[in-house]
Amino acid sequence: MIKRYTPKKIGRIWQEDEKFKRFLKIEALLCESLEKQKKIPKGTSKKFAKVKISVDKIKDIEKETRHDIVAFLKHISVQIGPAAQYLHRGLTSSDLLDTTLAWQIKDTYKIILSDLDKLIRVVKAKAIKYKDTICMARSHGMHAEIYSFGLKFLYLYNDLLEEREKLSDSFDYVVSGKISGAVGTFAYFSPKTEEYICKKIGINWAKVSTQIVSRERFAYFLFLLSLLGSTLERFATEIRHLHRTEVDEAKEPFYSGQKGSSAMPHKQNPIVSERICGLARLLRSNAFAASENINLWHERDISHSSVERVIIPDSTIIIDYMLQKFKEVVSKIKVNPKSMIRNIELNRGIIYSQKVLTELMKKGLSRMDAYDLIQKISLEVINNNSNFKEEIFKNKRIRNILDEKILNKIFDPYSYLSNIDKIYKRFNLS
Repeated sequence: MIKRYTPKKIGRIWQEDEKFKRFLKIEALLCESLEKQKKIPKGTSKKFAKVKISVDKIKDIEKETRHDIVAFLKHISVQIGPAAQYLHRGLTSSDLLDTTLAWQIKDTYKIILSDLDKLIRVVKAKAIKYKDTICMARSHGMHAEIYSFGLKFLYLYNDLLEEREKLSDSFDYVVSGKISGAVGTFAYFSPKTEEYICKKIGINWAKVSTQIVSRERFAYFLFLLSLLGSTLERFATEIRHLHRTEVDEAKEPFYSGQKGSSAMPHKQNPIVSERICGLARLLRSNAFAASENINLWHERDISHSSVERVIIPDSTIIIDYMLQKFKEVVSKIKVNPKSMIRNIELNRGIIYSQKVLTELMKKGLSRMDAYDLIQKISLEVINNNSNFKEEIFKNKRIRNILDEKILNKIFDPYSYLSNIDKIYKRFNLS
């Protein structure tokens, strides 16, 4: 991922020198395990402590070997000396690659879940703050009925909680290494060696593997990240709509010195929300590529390798960047309740049509008769630019059925929030 979208902490996990250090640690743990089994001389694993990794030197060797693992092994063999005869004993390249990849993903889980938790707390606070703030709900982009602005955040809060749970529950499945040899048969050492190494670095191990662990694991992981990204995208899209000049209900923060356009000095654009929508597309594309990696020849080919070197680091980096930026947007969002009221009044009362319909049905009018009556009045209001409430009060047929007290209650905007507290109590919020 380009530096522009790479948070420093998670980006560090995927740097080349970090990968080679983890390779080295796994090789040392292999020797440590074999020492305990008395299969190699005691003290061999301590030789690895003096090794200094040089990415440049490994890259130079790789120009000749055209194999990154062999280049790595040649680089450290020189520094280990005679003990190098025990290096990589019984391993295949994917033992290092897959186990290191699982280890790196493990560390990204911690960061992603931590930043997700921070976002969840901010979203929760906004849900509570705006619970009783009325706004216009929209379906098909059209005014529907009066809504709680806090419910927008509560809906997001619920999805983020559920996706956090799914991501956390996936850990043991996704974060699984393998130290089982060339085709996964443990031909040169016991499965206890695999368990020993994986436990030491805090990951699970695949119960069975070929030359690699199954790629379903990584496809599932990237699918979960893309799902989370799509949830952020959905709310970012909401902000973009509410940010529009003619809506003006909620805006991204705009900082001192910030410029919205190189040509138009007045512009304050929802650039972060737009960026989040764009990056969500990358996550979905990467998840699709990960699913394509599942189908490999026999016990392994390397058609997945080049893809994974891009999509797995990039996806973890992208989602963490999105979480951090989205937290900033939500925490500093500018909410305009006056515009919300203005937009409610913009429709001249036709949003109360279902309430009138329901009250007429309660009084014995059939649904279709009531519907046709209210629809006719609504269309006249729309076409003649009149006021729905006034037309309802003037309609003799309706006045013969509904008295003034009921009609005034119908047109109380806050009546739509009568059960909001019950929804919030489902989340132990008030």
